[in-house]
Amino acid sequence: MTIQTDTSDTALLYSTRANICDLFRLMSTSHQPEHFENNGITRWRSVVPHSWFNGLIANEPPSPAREKVLAESLQYFQEEQVKEITFWVDPAVQLSDWSSVMSKYGFVYSKDTPGMALDLNELNTEIPNVDGLEIRVVEDVETCKLWSKVFTLGYGLPSAWEEMVFKSWGALGLVLPMRNYLGYLDGKPVATSCLFLGGGAAGMYSVSTVPEARGKGIGAVMTVHPLLDAREMGYRIGTLQSSDMGFKIYQRLGFQHICQIEYFHKTIK
Repeated sequence: MTIQTDTSDTALLYSTRANICDLFRLMSTSHQPEHFENNGITRWRSVVPHSWFNGLIANEPPSPAREKVLAESLQYFQEEQVKEITFWVDPAVQLSDWSSVMSKYGFVYSKDTPGMALDLNELNTEIPNVDGLEIRVVEDVETCKLWSKVFTLGYGLPSAWEEMVFKSWGALGLVLPMRNYLGYLDGKPVATSCLFLGGGAAGMYSVSTVPEARGKGIGAVMTVHPLLDAREMGYRIGTLQSSDMGFKIYQRLGFQHICQIEYFHKTIK
Protein backbone atom coordinates (compact mmCIF):
# COMPACT_ATOMS: atom_id res chain seq x y z
CA MET A 1 0.00 0.00 0.00
CA THR A 2 1.38 3.40 -1.01
CA ILE A 3 1.20 6.04 1.73
CA GLN A 4 -0.01 9.45 0.57
CA THR A 5 2.64 12.01 1.55
CA ASP A 6 1.06 15.00 -0.20
CA THR A 7 -1.05 16.85 2.38
CA SER A 8 -2.52 19.54 0.14
CA ASP A 9 -6.27 20.14 0.29
CA THR A 10 -6.62 18.26 -3.00
CA ALA A 11 -4.81 15.24 -1.54
CA LEU A 12 -6.86 15.40 1.66
CA LEU A 13 -10.07 15.32 -0.37
CA TYR A 14 -8.88 12.45 -2.56
CA SER A 15 -7.72 10.43 0.45
CA THR A 16 -11.00 10.97 2.30
CA ARG A 17 -12.90 9.42 -0.60
CA ALA A 18 -10.29 6.74 -1.35
CA ASN A 19 -10.14 5.52 2.24
CA ILE A 20 -13.85 4.86 2.53
CA CYS A 21 -13.96 3.14 -0.88
CA ASP A 22 -11.09 0.85 0.13
CA LEU A 23 -12.91 0.12 3.38
CA PHE A 24 -15.99 -1.04 1.49
CA ARG A 25 -13.79 -3.21 -0.71
CA LEU A 26 -12.41 -4.83 2.43
CA MET A 27 -15.93 -5.26 3.81
CA SER A 28 -16.89 -7.03 0.60
CA THR A 29 -14.51 -9.84 1.57
CA SER A 30 -16.04 -10.39 5.03
CA HIS A 31 -18.63 -12.72 3.48
CA GLN A 32 -16.73 -14.45 0.71
CA PRO A 33 -19.78 -16.14 -0.87
CA GLU A 34 -21.30 -12.67 -1.33
CA HIS A 35 -18.13 -11.05 -2.76
CA PHE A 36 -18.48 -10.05 -6.40
CA GLU A 37 -16.40 -8.03 -8.86
CA ASN A 38 -17.11 -7.58 -12.56
CA ASN A 39 -16.51 -4.90 -15.21
CA GLY A 40 -15.08 -2.37 -12.76
CA ILE A 41 -17.84 -2.79 -10.17
CA THR A 42 -17.45 -4.31 -6.71
CA ARG A 43 -20.55 -5.51 -4.87
CA TRP A 44 -20.79 -6.31 -1.18
CA ARG A 45 -23.53 -7.71 0.96
CA SER A 46 -23.50 -8.26 4.70
CA VAL A 47 -25.91 -9.46 7.35
CA VAL A 48 -26.13 -5.92 8.80
CA PRO A 49 -29.38 -4.26 7.64
CA HIS A 50 -27.82 -0.86 6.95
CA SER A 51 -27.25 0.75 3.56
CA TRP A 52 -23.51 1.37 4.14
CA PHE A 53 -23.05 -2.36 4.76
CA ASN A 54 -24.62 -3.34 1.43
CA GLY A 55 -23.87 -1.79 -1.92
CA LEU A 56 -21.68 -1.26 -4.94
CA ILE A 57 -18.55 0.68 -5.91
CA ALA A 58 -17.66 1.68 -9.47
CA ASN A 59 -14.05 2.37 -10.34
CA GLU A 60 -14.87 3.24 -13.96
CA PRO A 61 -17.40 5.52 -15.70
CA PRO A 62 -20.70 3.95 -16.80
CA SER A 63 -20.89 1.68 -19.84
CA PRO A 64 -23.51 -0.75 -21.18
CA ALA A 65 -21.63 -3.64 -19.56
CA ARG A 66 -21.47 -1.90 -16.18
CA GLU A 67 -25.11 -0.90 -16.37
CA LYS A 68 -25.91 -4.56 -16.95
CA VAL A 69 -23.94 -5.47 -13.81
CA LEU A 70 -25.88 -2.80 -11.91
CA ALA A 71 -29.24 -4.16 -13.07
CA GLU A 72 -28.24 -7.72 -12.20
CA SER A 73 -27.01 -6.57 -8.78
CA LEU A 74 -30.31 -4.86 -8.02
CA GLN A 75 -32.08 -8.11 -8.84
CA TYR A 76 -29.64 -9.94 -6.56
CA PHE A 77 -30.26 -7.57 -3.64
CA GLN A 78 -34.01 -7.87 -4.12
CA GLU A 79 -33.82 -11.67 -4.07
CA GLU A 80 -31.69 -11.48 -0.92
CA GLN A 81 -34.32 -9.18 0.65
CA VAL A 82 -31.83 -6.36 1.21
CA LYS A 83 -33.91 -3.22 1.71
CA GLU A 84 -31.33 -0.40 1.59
CA ILE A 85 -28.15 -0.13 -0.49
CA THR A 86 -25.62 2.51 -1.48
CA PHE A 87 -23.65 3.18 -4.67
CA TRP A 88 -20.20 4.77 -4.51
CA VAL A 89 -17.61 5.77 -7.07
CA ASP A 90 -13.85 5.61 -6.78
CA PRO A 91 -12.25 9.06 -6.35
CA ALA A 92 -10.71 8.78 -9.82
CA VAL A 93 -14.25 8.76 -11.26
CA GLN A 94 -16.62 11.74 -11.38
CA LEU A 95 -19.79 11.05 -9.41
CA SER A 96 -21.72 13.13 -11.94
CA ASP A 97 -20.80 10.64 -14.68
CA TRP A 98 -23.14 8.16 -13.02
CA SER A 99 -25.99 10.58 -12.22
CA SER A 100 -28.24 9.76 -15.17
CA VAL A 101 -27.80 6.01 -14.69
CA MET A 102 -28.53 6.36 -10.97
CA SER A 103 -31.70 8.33 -11.67
CA LYS A 104 -32.81 5.72 -14.20
CA TYR A 105 -32.58 2.97 -11.56
CA GLY A 106 -34.21 4.94 -8.75
CA PHE A 107 -31.15 5.95 -6.71
CA VAL A 108 -31.14 9.20 -4.74
CA TYR A 109 -28.10 11.47 -4.35
CA SER A 110 -26.88 12.11 -0.80
CA LYS A 111 -24.25 14.39 0.71
CA ASP A 112 -25.43 14.75 4.30
CA THR A 113 -22.30 13.39 6.04
CA PRO A 114 -19.29 15.70 6.65
CA GLY A 115 -15.95 14.37 5.45
CA MET A 116 -12.97 15.54 7.52
CA ALA A 117 -9.21 15.17 7.16
CA LEU A 118 -5.93 16.46 8.56
CA ASP A 119 -2.17 16.31 8.25
CA LEU A 120 -1.23 13.94 11.09
CA ASN A 121 1.74 16.17 11.91
CA GLU A 122 -0.84 18.79 12.91
CA LEU A 123 -2.90 16.46 15.11
CA ASN A 124 -3.70 18.15 18.41
CA THR A 125 -2.44 15.75 21.07
CA GLU A 126 -2.79 18.24 23.93
CA ILE A 127 -6.11 16.90 25.12
CA PRO A 128 -7.03 16.19 28.73
CA ASN A 129 -6.25 12.74 30.06
CA VAL A 130 -9.20 10.70 31.25
CA ASP A 131 -8.45 9.23 34.67
CA GLY A 132 -8.88 5.48 34.73
CA LEU A 133 -9.03 5.10 30.92
CA GLU A 134 -6.98 2.33 29.31
CA ILE A 135 -6.99 1.72 25.56
CA ARG A 136 -6.21 -1.76 24.26
CA VAL A 137 -5.80 -3.10 20.74
CA VAL A 138 -8.30 -5.90 20.05
CA GLU A 139 -6.22 -8.99 19.31
CA ASP A 140 -8.47 -12.03 19.82
CA VAL A 141 -11.94 -13.23 18.91
CA GLU A 142 -13.46 -12.97 22.39
CA THR A 143 -12.33 -9.38 22.83
CA CYS A 144 -13.55 -8.67 19.31
CA LYS A 145 -17.01 -9.88 20.32
CA LEU A 146 -16.83 -7.61 23.36
CA TRP A 147 -15.83 -4.73 21.09
CA SER A 148 -18.90 -5.45 18.94
CA LYS A 149 -21.13 -5.36 22.02
CA VAL A 150 -19.75 -2.01 23.20
CA PHE A 151 -20.03 -0.63 19.65
CA THR A 152 -23.69 -1.66 19.54
CA LEU A 153 -24.38 -0.03 22.91
CA GLY A 154 -22.45 3.11 21.97
CA TYR A 155 -24.42 3.61 18.78
CA GLY A 156 -27.74 2.74 20.38
CA LEU A 157 -28.31 -0.22 18.07
CA PRO A 158 -30.50 -3.24 18.88
CA SER A 159 -28.67 -5.92 20.86
CA ALA A 160 -29.53 -8.37 18.06
CA TRP A 161 -26.97 -6.51 15.94
CA GLU A 162 -24.00 -7.61 18.08
CA GLU A 163 -23.33 -10.82 16.18
CA MET A 164 -23.93 -9.14 12.83
CA VAL A 165 -21.46 -6.36 13.65
CA PHE A 166 -18.90 -8.94 14.75
CA LYS A 167 -19.20 -10.96 11.55
CA SER A 168 -19.32 -8.04 9.12
CA TRP A 169 -17.00 -5.53 10.75
CA GLY A 170 -15.40 -6.40 14.04
CA ALA A 171 -13.65 -9.59 12.97
CA LEU A 172 -11.92 -7.75 10.11
CA GLY A 173 -10.04 -5.73 12.72
CA LEU A 174 -7.96 -8.63 13.97
CA VAL A 175 -5.33 -7.96 11.29
CA LEU A 176 -4.20 -4.87 9.41
CA PRO A 177 -5.24 -2.93 7.39
CA MET A 178 -7.99 -2.69 10.03
CA ARG A 179 -7.38 -2.47 13.76
CA ASN A 180 -10.00 -2.14 16.50
CA TYR A 181 -9.46 -0.41 19.83
CA LEU A 182 -11.41 -0.94 23.05
CA GLY A 183 -11.44 1.63 25.83
CA TYR A 184 -11.75 0.53 29.46
CA LEU A 185 -12.76 2.98 32.18
CA ASP A 186 -11.78 1.70 35.61
CA GLY A 187 -11.61 -1.78 34.10
CA LYS A 188 -15.01 -1.66 32.40
CA PRO A 189 -15.25 -1.61 28.57
CA VAL A 190 -16.98 1.63 27.59
CA ALA A 191 -15.67 2.88 24.24
CA THR A 192 -14.60 1.76 20.77
CA SER A 193 -12.73 3.06 17.76
CA CYS A 194 -11.35 1.57 14.57
CA LEU A 195 -8.34 2.44 12.43
CA PHE A 196 -8.41 1.54 8.74
CA LEU A 197 -5.35 1.98 6.54
CA GLY A 198 -6.49 2.46 2.96
CA GLY A 199 -6.36 4.90 0.08
CA GLY A 200 -2.93 5.96 1.32
CA ALA A 201 -4.44 7.37 4.52
CA ALA A 202 -5.43 6.46 8.08
CA GLY A 203 -9.21 6.43 8.41
CA MET A 204 -11.02 6.61 11.74
CA TYR A 205 -14.29 4.73 12.18
CA SER A 206 -16.60 3.36 14.89
CA VAL A 207 -15.78 5.98 17.53
CA SER A 208 -18.39 5.34 20.20
CA THR A 209 -18.89 5.67 23.95
CA VAL A 210 -21.64 4.01 25.97
CA PRO A 211 -24.15 6.56 27.33
CA GLU A 212 -23.11 6.35 30.98
CA ALA A 213 -19.47 7.21 30.17
CA ARG A 214 -20.07 10.20 27.89
CA GLY A 215 -19.03 13.77 28.61
CA LYS A 216 -15.57 12.84 29.91
CA GLY A 217 -13.55 13.34 26.72
CA ILE A 218 -13.19 9.62 26.02
CA GLY A 219 -14.14 9.95 22.35
CA ALA A 220 -11.31 12.38 21.69
CA VAL A 221 -8.75 10.08 23.32
CA MET A 222 -10.12 7.08 21.41
CA THR A 223 -9.57 9.07 18.20
CA VAL A 224 -6.09 10.43 18.91
CA HIS A 225 -4.58 7.15 20.13
CA PRO A 226 -5.05 5.19 16.85
CA LEU A 227 -3.97 8.17 14.76
CA LEU A 228 -0.72 8.37 16.70
CA ASP A 229 -0.20 4.68 15.94
CA ALA A 230 -0.76 5.43 12.25
CA ARG A 231 1.67 8.34 12.38
CA GLU A 232 4.32 6.06 13.82
CA MET A 233 3.72 3.74 10.84
CA GLY A 234 4.53 6.64 8.52
CA TYR A 235 1.03 7.80 7.59
CA ARG A 236 0.60 11.52 6.96
CA ILE A 237 -3.16 11.89 6.48
CA GLY A 238 -6.03 11.09 8.82
CA THR A 239 -9.64 10.95 7.58
CA LEU A 240 -13.11 10.38 9.01
CA GLN A 241 -16.82 10.90 8.48
CA SER A 242 -18.32 12.93 11.28
CA SER A 243 -21.60 12.80 13.13
CA ASP A 244 -23.18 16.03 14.34
CA MET A 245 -22.16 15.08 17.88
CA GLY A 246 -18.50 14.64 17.02
CA PHE A 247 -17.96 17.49 14.53
CA LYS A 248 -16.65 20.16 16.91
CA ILE A 249 -14.58 17.59 18.82
CA TYR A 250 -12.80 16.60 15.62
CA GLN A 251 -12.23 20.24 14.72
CA ARG A 252 -10.49 20.75 18.05
CA LEU A 253 -8.23 17.80 17.22
CA GLY A 254 -7.16 19.57 14.02
CA PHE A 255 -9.50 18.03 11.44
CA GLN A 256 -10.71 20.20 8.56
CA HIS A 257 -14.18 19.94 7.06
CA ILE A 258 -12.87 18.98 3.64
CA CYS A 259 -16.07 17.86 1.87
CA GLN A 260 -19.49 16.32 2.16
CA ILE A 261 -19.41 12.57 1.58
CA GLU A 262 -21.22 11.98 -1.72
CA TYR A 263 -22.94 8.78 -2.77
CA PHE A 264 -26.24 7.42 -4.05
CA HIS A 265 -28.68 5.32 -2.06
CA LYS A 266 -31.74 3.29 -2.90
CA THR A 267 -34.63 1.66 -1.08
CA ILE A 268 -35.49 -1.67 -2.69
CA LYS A 269 -39.16 -2.55 -2.64
